Amino acid sequence: MKKRSLSALLAALFLLLTSCSAPQREQDDTLHILATTYPVYLFTTAVTQGAEGVEVSLLVNSQTSCLHDYTLTTTDMKAIEGADVIVMNGVGLEDFMSDALAQSKATVIDASEGVALLPTLEHAGHDGHDHEEEYDPHIWMDPDRAAQMVESIGKGLSALNGAQAQTYQGNASDQALLLRGLKSTLREGITPQLPHRELITFHDGFQYFADAFGFTILKAIEEEEGSEASAQEIKEIVSLIGEYSLPAIFTEVNGSEATAQAIARETGVEACQLSMVMSGTDSSLAAYTDAIRDNVKTIVNALGEGQVRMD
Repeated sequence: MKKRSLSALLAALFLLLTSCSAPQREQDDTLHILATTYPVYLFTTAVTQGAEGVEVSLLVNSQTSCLHDYTLTTTDMKAIEGADVIVMNGVGLEDFMSDALAQSKATVIDASEGVALLPTLEHAGHDGHDHEEEYDPHIWMDPDRAAQMVESIGKGLSALNGAQAQTYQGNASDQALLLRGLKSTLREGITPQLPHRELITFHDGFQYFADAFGFTILKAIEEEEGSEASAQEIKEIVSLIGEYSLPAIFTEVNGSEATAQAIARETGVEACQLSMVMSGTDSSLAAYTDAIRDNVKTIVNALGEGQVRMD
């Protein structure tokens, strides 16, 4: 659910206040870059490392498993108004800020440009309505696609700031190579005799991750605030656990665990946590690579006897 009307009201109010009384940010020689989400922030800081006169800040850094219900604050509005460049994930993930973006004079870089997209997983919201997105926006969960995002950011910034183009392009090339190497290493490290490769997740954002590492998502549900999985969904999950003899199900670190824990108690399976890399305090790309590595290790340890090489 997206609170566009409230976002629009906040945007209009902020523009009115700033035009009447608030002082404008002084002009300077710094390129102010605003990344919309934590993964995009990590990719952007990696691309701009060593560049002179560049400041990268993060818009949304709250402990949330999704942005369906995120509402821009007045602080967010000020950050958008003060940005020279806004780097976004794209694929509809930032629909919550569409009204504010329409009012912004910043140049927008869509990091999803050229990325192969997957259709949204087929599931209905607990209010009885399907999610509006035609494509799954969680593209950063595949290191290959993350590498493409890094390259798109480097290309976009190079076009805007030619003086630093060599730095941007060099960083983007190096970090994209690192990300593709990470995926290759982890895929090779997943033992081929792993007895289970089927996942039941309590978040709909792991489709690209599963695609990247050879797992299959049997069922994905997302318990939004104030709602719970339906009796039919619970029955289906319990049935799938039995049919595939699954030893574990998976939740998201910032998501609801109530239903998953109840199912775990009923069936005797383990409920394990995976990360969507949606928040953190580290500004280095290691925060992303460590999270992806830990996700793979968690799944392999939960689903079988296999080990993942860390080299």
